[in-house]
Order: sequence, then structure tokens, then C-alpha cells
Amino acid sequence: MYVTMVKKRLADGSECRKCAEVTEFLKSRGLWGRIDEVVEAREGDPDSPGARLGARLGADRAPFFVVRDDGGETVYRSVLQLVQARFGGAVSTAERARDVDPDDVGGI
Repeated sequence: MYVTMVKKRLADGSECRKCAEVTEFLKSRGLWGRIDEVVEAREGDPDSPGARLGARLGADRAPFFVVRDDGGETVYRSVLQLVQARFGGAVSTAERARDVDPDDVGGI
């Protein structure tokens, strides 16, 4: 299994808030080491590697994850889905509620 995380890089050079939160979530759970590759989707650059990957896979919001294995490619648009489906982790109701982001207004 090979896991790619696509993060959004804003025009000012900073990482998007949600991407930073997801990174910290994975680190706090000891799962950051399970991410094999991080690819950036740069704001305003449709040719950036993450933007191209998102366009190919139909993922228009970052962060998202691509898992490649013997069965092919699977896209996870939620870190909680990834943790449950691929990392064998339990996810609490409170974590599910926090995963809903009312400020999530911009795509990649």
C-alpha cells in the first residue's frame, strides 16, 4: 500500500488551514509515518502536481489522499475515512463532528 496526501498551498506560500489540521491529527495519532508522499496543489496553478492529480481523480478539495495497492487507486476525501478504512483506527463521534468544516469554501 502506498499513500499519497495532497495538500493545498495558498498563493501566499502558506499551507491551507485544513491541511495543517489534518497533518497534526495524523501526527498526534502516530500515523504520519504511514503517509508515503505529500504532493502540493498550489492555489492558482492548475499544472501543480496535486492539482493535476486532483483533476485526474475528480477530487476538487484538499486535503485528500490516494491509496495505491494491488486493487488499484482509491481516493479518500476525509482523513477519518482513511484512518478507518486503511489504518485500522477507530474514529469517535466528536472527531466526525470536527471533520465537518463550515469554512471549507475553496477547492484546489
